[in-house]
Amino acid sequence: MPLIAPPGPVWLASDLHLGEAAPATVEAFLAFLELAAAEAGSLLLPGDVFDAWVGDDELDQPAPWLAAVAAGLKAAGARLPIYLGPGNRDFLMGQRLAQATGTRLLPDPAILETEAGRFLLCHGDALCTDDAAYQQFRQMVRDPRWQAQFLSRPLAERQAMAREMRARSTAEKSRKASDIMDVNPQAVEDALRAAGVARLIHGHTHRPGRHAFLLDGRPAERLVLPDWDLDDASQPRGGWLAIDRDGAAFCDVAVDAPVAAGRAAAAG
Repeated sequence: MPLIAPPGPVWLASDLHLGEAAPATVEAFLAFLELAAAEAGSLLLPGDVFDAWVGDDELDQPAPWLAAVAAGLKAAGARLPIYLGPGNRDFLMGQRLAQATGTRLLPDPAILETEAGRFLLCHGDALCTDDAAYQQFRQMVRDPRWQAQFLSRPLAERQAMAREMRARSTAEKSRKASDIMDVNPQAVEDALRAAGVARLIHGHTHRPGRHAFLLDGRPAERLVLPDWDLDDASQPRGGWLAIDRDGAAFCDVAVDAPVAAGRAAAAG
């Protein structure tokens, strides 16, 4: 399993779902990048940075929001290492995007070496094994042959397909039991044993928190990254995990990054 050891403090944020329909979230993320460049040692974004990513040729004629995000990543990436990891919506991010933004592609899963020890890091969707239909879909779209065929289509067609997939996914989620969309405890334990560590960091589920449990009779922990949605007027949210020599701590964008929250409010 790949091992990465970025300089600390290490900040992690996932499930931002950046896109044209989320202007306040985009503004908050741009301010967050400035904060990370000033205070973090490295920034890891393990999946669903974008609400959809259908190929790196999206950069050929980027929408204004995407041009701003790419510029923000490049500016921050000149000051600290930034890693982009694949999520269930943006697993087609490639080297061209990384080169254009001065970032690095993050393997999934990976062992993360920090000042507070080692963690297993992944997006988290592969651990939702109770959702058999999603796992079948995931296996299909992660197949290099499927990806090559998909990327051979015109960009506009791929974007339309992505919109259709998102709409279908939203409809299907409303009919699924909520527990099958969370990680499977056995899958979590198996992943930790395979990695040889006792702590896991993931996103994907939009159920942030810390979960302590026993793994083979020893203390273990699962840290779930929060999702971002500063465009939700009823429940604006967003945050990140900061890891330094004192351990891992969750930070809220409204409390710990008031500049980001303020920019988002102004944008809204």
